[in-house]
Amino acid sequence: MALKDFKARRSVAANEVLRRAYLYLVRNETVDPKVRSAAMLKLNAFPKDARPTSVKNRCAETGRGGGVFSEFGLCRHRFKLAATAGAIPGVSKASW
Repeated sequence: MALKDFKARRSVAANEVLRRAYLYLVRNETVDPKVRSAAMLKLNAFPKDARPTSVKNRCAETGRGGGVFSEFGLCRHRFKLAATAGAIPGVSKASW
């Protein structure tokens, strides 16, 4: 299934280098204040999808946004199904 935030992920990847450069200029206090303010304006002009915080961890199978185990990329329901089926190496249902 395609991720729901595919557009945001693509936008973040396309603008990452330029955003990092502007962030460096904004945070560097040795740079001229006019250059810093110009960099801040350029940084604010980016689309909202270009921010890395707009990308959410989602389940790779269902696209669900909540309850995702980031290590496996699955939501809790799909993780339980895969672990029970033995599809995830090293993970088994606990019994005590």
